[in-house]
Amino acid sequence: MAAPKKGRRPAGGQSRPGRALALILIAMVALTGGMFWSGHTTPRLGIDLAGGTSITLKAKAEPGQESAVNETNMNTAVGIIERRVNGLGVSEAEVQTQGKENIIVNIPRGTNEKQAREQVGTTAQLYFRPVLAVTNGGPAVAPSADSSGSPSATPKPSSSASGSTAGEKTATPTATGSTQGRALTEALKAPSPTPTGKPSSTATPKATGTPTATPTPDAATAALEKKYTSLNCLDPKQRSAAGQGVKPSEPTVACGEDAPGVWSKYLLGPAEVEGRDVDDAKGQLDQQRGMWIVTMDFTDAGSKKFQAITGKLSSQADPQNRFAIVLDGEVVSAPSVRQTLSASAEISGNFNQQSAQDLGNILSYGALPLTFETQSVDTVTAALGGDQLEAGLIAGAIGLGLVIIYLVAYYRGLSLIAILSLGVSALLTYVIMALLGPAIGFALNLPAVCGAIVAIGITADSFIVYFERIRDELREGRTLRPAVERAWPRARRTILVSDFVSFLAAAVLFIVTVGKVQGFAFTLGLTTLLDVVVVFLFTKPVMTLLARTKFFGEGHAWSGLDPKRLGAKPPLRSSRRAHASAAGPVDPKEA
Repeated sequence: MAAPKKGRRPAGGQSRPGRALALILIAMVALTGGMFWSGHTTPRLGIDLAGGTSITLKAKAEPGQESAVNETNMNTAVGIIERRVNGLGVSEAEVQTQGKENIIVNIPRGTNEKQAREQVGTTAQLYFRPVLAVTNGGPAVAPSADSSGSPSATPKPSSSASGSTAGEKTATPTATGSTQGRALTEALKAPSPTPTGKPSSTATPKATGTPTATPTPDAATAALEKKYTSLNCLDPKQRSAAGQGVKPSEPTVACGEDAPGVWSKYLLGPAEVEGRDVDDAKGQLDQQRGMWIVTMDFTDAGSKKFQAITGKLSSQADPQNRFAIVLDGEVVSAPSVRQTLSASAEISGNFNQQSAQDLGNILSYGALPLTFETQSVDTVTAALGGDQLEAGLIAGAIGLGLVIIYLVAYYRGLSLIAILSLGVSALLTYVIMALLGPAIGFALNLPAVCGAIVAIGITADSFIVYFERIRDELREGRTLRPAVERAWPRARRTILVSDFVSFLAAAVLFIVTVGKVQGFAFTLGLTTLLDVVVVFLFTKPVMTLLARTKFFGEGHAWSGLDPKRLGAKPPLRSSRRAHASAAGPVDPKEA
């Protein structure tokens, strides 16, 4: 029989356990260093552990549309609000209905809590309306003159739309008194562009078969002129009420902020494109212009509408060549149009990074189907959750202590490997949870703590499977070093199957559930993956190294691997030699 080649790896063996240990050591050092470098040395806590804010919203319907407050619209609003707050990185936020008219939003304390509070009740009703007239934000006053004696003009930066040139300044004269009234009348009589190309004007009477109590077009025009003339956009109450209760098909007035504290008021035509026609939106930095913008992509139907309105506007003179982007009754931007646009557009104005990303987040997840009124904003303390956490940690410590006592009593010296492996798994779990807080908004809540406690049993089960496989090999008469290597392939297969089932259950639970149960599922899945990493890169290599020591290799009584206590058979090698001697002389090379 040919002599075995030097350096041949045993079946299922690991010739260099030091590499695996070095790899997991580097990973632990890197993750721990990253945790301290990020400044987040503790995991983010959910509202039940850290406290936060609880907001109660009450749904309101427009006059004559009371039936809109129904279960379908309420559930739609819950989904939109939940996506908004979690889109800001506020994980573990709870959004649920209470009764038929209320929605409860629980936001954990965190860096984005204030932003989430501002967005939960924002209706995000978005409309694109053609601009008929624009003046400064105050009510009509006596005309003022500059040094040349001419009426003053208020410069207003023209926002840009996709395909138009930005950075241009335009000046809109401030009309006053009877001059303003005549200008409004002319603007309202002028046909406003529509997607169908048909002129529309509030001054054009509609043919009806019978007389109704609806005000005549002239009366409606006069009322709108009066509202526009008297509107004071510097007054927050008038500003917020300017465009409320107006149907999209009707002209309206609105305010828009050109710069901090500088407002303009707009006379706007009927809405041509609605927010539901927007397919996607996001805030981003325009590198060329050095400004934050919100880009929008339209649906197929929205693209056709947008193409039609921009085609009409591009042939008009200023300010009738502008379209106002109106969000919840306020003009966010009023870009001028110089060419026909279709698939995309952008909103530019006085945005910073936060305001641009917030607006993009709101538009991406859609408009609320109802208007909501904030009923209460309460601060939630963590006292109750803290008590439950303390009780949970005590229960976990007791469970861990019982597991360690069992391991020491039954496996003796092998329990050292199990305890070290549990320590490595606990360290990796803690560090990764601390890093996931700022990275993806992961927040540790009570169910997540339960998931981590359950993982102790899963991890301990992997050690037991491997240790029992080694003991089976020793009972067959093998010495420890080959037993460790021969036991590994079978134990590895069992461990992988068991962990795969646990991870699959956690993944399904995470997908089909919401709220706090997702925290349990996420933690269970994370610790299951870490169990595989620890067993492969720590437990097996350490076992390989300890098998080479005298204490474990010779089967000390306290090693947990004593062949006599295990009822081992006679050594296989001695048995083979005895059979060979009975058959005749043995070639030394074959021996």
